[in-house]
Amino acid sequence: MATEKQPTIIKKYANRRLYHTGTSTYVTLEDLAGMVREGEDFVVFDAKSGEEITRSVLTQIIFEQENKEGQNLLPVTVLRQLIRFYGDSLQSLVPSYLEFSMNNLSQEQQKLRDQMAQAFGPSAFQAMEEQVRKNMSFFTEAMSMFAPFAPQMPVGAPDTKGPQGEATSDLETLKRQMADMQAKLDKLARQ
Repeated sequence: MATEKQPTIIKKYANRRLYHTGTSTYVTLEDLAGMVREGEDFVVFDAKSGEEITRSVLTQIIFEQENKEGQNLLPVTVLRQLIRFYGDSLQSLVPSYLEFSMNNLSQEQQKLRDQMAQAFGPSAFQAMEEQVRKNMSFFTEAMSMFAPFAPQMPVGAPDTKGPQGEATSDLETLKRQMADMQAKLDKLARQ
């Protein structure tokens, strides 16, 4: 009967240093990123309080990776969408959806690599782009199923194009909607 290997314990001290208890050495966020890439599981604890802070350390690693030149993995639109989900009624669904999507991508990863190795040219990137489009389409459809009552512009609503034909900002649209609602409230108050 085989036992699963326990995760490595990392302690974070007040001076922000990270201590790897398995090797009795100090490590950096880059070292922890390497451990993740190699599939080594670890848990990070605050050395003083004993609180588990693995999530915040992993988030720091992502932040550091995103700030490296040419390392952007998360498009601004995805970051904004994630921020919008905080406090939303769908917030509890997002983690399981993201976990499912990442597992799916991981399973397809080898297929994508094989296709790129065979083609090693523009068709390899087309295959990857196609997979990304499929994933984004799936994500958009899934989110629309969970948000069937999202506000929609009523028929005959003012166009959201400005005088030169460019799209107005969300703020301008909200201001216009607030003014319309205020006018309706004023009309109801007069009745």
